[in-house]
Amino acid sequence: MAQILYLTNIQIDFGVLSTLAAECQKARILRPLIVTDAGVKAVGILQKALDALPDLPVAVFDQTPSNPTEAAVRAAVAVYHAHQCDGLIALGGGSSIDCAKGVAIAATHAGALKTYATIEGGSPKITSAVAPLIAVPTTAGTGSEVARGAIVIVDDGRKLGFHSWDLMPKAALLDPELTLGLPPALTAATGMDAIAHCMETFMAAPFNPPADGIALDGLTRGWACIERATSNGQDREARLNMMSASMQGAMAFQKGLGCVHSLSHSLGGVNPRLHHGTLNAMFLPAVVRFNAHAESVQRERRMQRMAHAMGLGDILDPLEAAQVIAKAITAMNARLGLPQGLEHMGVEPSNFDAVIEGALADHCHKTNPRLASPQDYRDMLQASM
Repeated sequence: MAQILYLTNIQIDFGVLSTLAAECQKARILRPLIVTDAGVKAVGILQKALDALPDLPVAVFDQTPSNPTEAAVRAAVAVYHAHQCDGLIALGGGSSIDCAKGVAIAATHAGALKTYATIEGGSPKITSAVAPLIAVPTTAGTGSEVARGAIVIVDDGRKLGFHSWDLMPKAALLDPELTLGLPPALTAATGMDAIAHCMETFMAAPFNPPADGIALDGLTRGWACIERATSNGQDREARLNMMSASMQGAMAFQKGLGCVHSLSHSLGGVNPRLHHGTLNAMFLPAVVRFNAHAESVQRERRMQRMAHAMGLGDILDPLEAAQVIAKAITAMNARLGLPQGLEHMGVEPSNFDAVIEGALADHCHKTNPRLASPQDYRDMLQASM
């Protein structure tokens, strides 16, 4: 059964951070905890958020790691309870937003966080008791501000997904002005994350035409603007379109993702220092080639439609379209200054067995349009080196 549900109130424009206090009032948040990271604080964005909340008692947790962990969630929950907070503001990239979602669960539900993980059967255990959340992204990549899920590394080292409609932020304030100072490398990595979301969810097999349309438009915007945003961080039009592409990718991926994310989630758990968006960029070419043989992809002309959206021409053969797309992604990664493969990120073949085991167990594995075997995953890893 296909479920199509869009709930979050989204504001997207330059300057919408100024509405933060009003959104807190709508969500009945009187004592918010801002969950952010040291980098957001260092560049002054935290202070901008605090300035937008002059009349509320605000607590701050600014120690979100680059890949959120259960330990960070616990530390933030301690601050939440110590200041008697009644809601959350996630300020930052996907890590801060996902960490805040972990806090929303852990502050209001008993037991270890893994109890609520999707692959542990925990999604139905997440209830409407979760702390209300407002999301303010400072990167254009993850789209977690409009997603029902979060990714957290739990205490046993696994990088697990947590999914519930109750985790949807009450509001998402997408202010491209907050991304104008984002460094080129981070702009590129997060931008490719957004593009990966749009492409992978478009390839996914479940029936969701609205998601397909949103993803394809997001791909068009993201592919056309990522180089401009990376080379000129002050390009306001490019920044606006990248923020939209990020949001659109996450709106669409309620449909499901696939092998790109199965692999990047797993490898990110094996080595938490690796950036999720960069990993997605590395895996995309191999997964596109793999998915080109899927019956649903060929029936719906998904490769040809993506190639057209990316400005790569009108290509009739799906396998040819996949080859053209894969080569274009590899070339784009190079132009953006991203690594030219997993080997350049420090990944070694000795990591493969652990990565494959995690990918097979990941919640994205079964929504790939073509079910991957352990050998398929090994081949994709090798092709991405």
